[in-house]
Amino acid sequence: MERSEAMKDVITVGLDGTPESLSAARWAAQEARLRNARLRLLHSWVMLAPEPSAHPVEERDQNYWPHRIMNEAREAVQAQEPDLPLEEALVTKDPLEALEEAAGESDLMVLGSRDLGAVSRYVLGEVGLQIVAHTETPVVLIRNRQESAATESNRDVVVGLSLHEPCEALLAFAFHSAARRRVTLRVVHGRHLPAHAYNRGGGVEPYVAEMTAKDAQRELAEALRPWRERFPEVRVAERVELESPAPALLRDAVEAGLLIVGRRHKRRMLAARIGHVVQAAVHHAPCPVAVVPHE
Repeated sequence: MERSEAMKDVITVGLDGTPESLSAARWAAQEARLRNARLRLLHSWVMLAPEPSAHPVEERDQNYWPHRIMNEAREAVQAQEPDLPLEEALVTKDPLEALEEAAGESDLMVLGSRDLGAVSRYVLGEVGLQIVAHTETPVVLIRNRQESAATESNRDVVVGLSLHEPCEALLAFAFHSAARRRVTLRVVHGRHLPAHAYNRGGGVEPYVAEMTAKDAQRELAEALRPWRERFPEVRVAERVELESPAPALLRDAVEAGLLIVGRRHKRRMLAARIGHVVQAAVHHAPCPVAVVPHE
């Protein structure tokens, strides 16, 4: 597989002691094996105390819990991937600062995402949300209940593709992900019908809908053509839906092993934000979600 000189061969997973972050560590270990990369376990706490050469082992030590979090993650990873190159980083910094810095040194950042049920399902951890919104590094979000599905090797990769902006980074991530897993890449493009597709009675004119779908299918095929040539071993299934992209993506993600969405990255924006498709994916997708920034 082609490799870029900019690749760092490092995947970083942020740990906070929750079941979600432990699931994220196991997912990241599998991904590191697929990429032949090393895995960095990162835990940040501003109250870390200076340590002697020996690690603290007693619960009364100030750093007991950070070391316990790290030890649990290391044991889980080594039980799953015993030969994986591994490094540990206990950092005396604010978690957001530490994760942003680590993201810049990594090819991929993996974080646990809280699953709080129907009432609070729009809540993503504040730190995780800011990392997704600001970093130029792809971020994968894992909920605890997604782990077993994510580790099934035969599940397809799904990517949502907009044809109104550059998508090279998004397609590169998607094709590489499918190639590593040797699974089908399902490409979903959602498109709203134009205003003139609706008649006075509120119905849809079939001819306009048909022409809109054909135009979208042609554009999608053209966008995928060079990538199909570059990755002839990847099976590609493409689909156009004449509706909002978010519900179309979520339907396709039901049996997926990974859902990939793009986030437009504008360096000049004072307040970075994530769009509604990313919001829907990270809060409602039944599988791990990769958010890939692109220009």
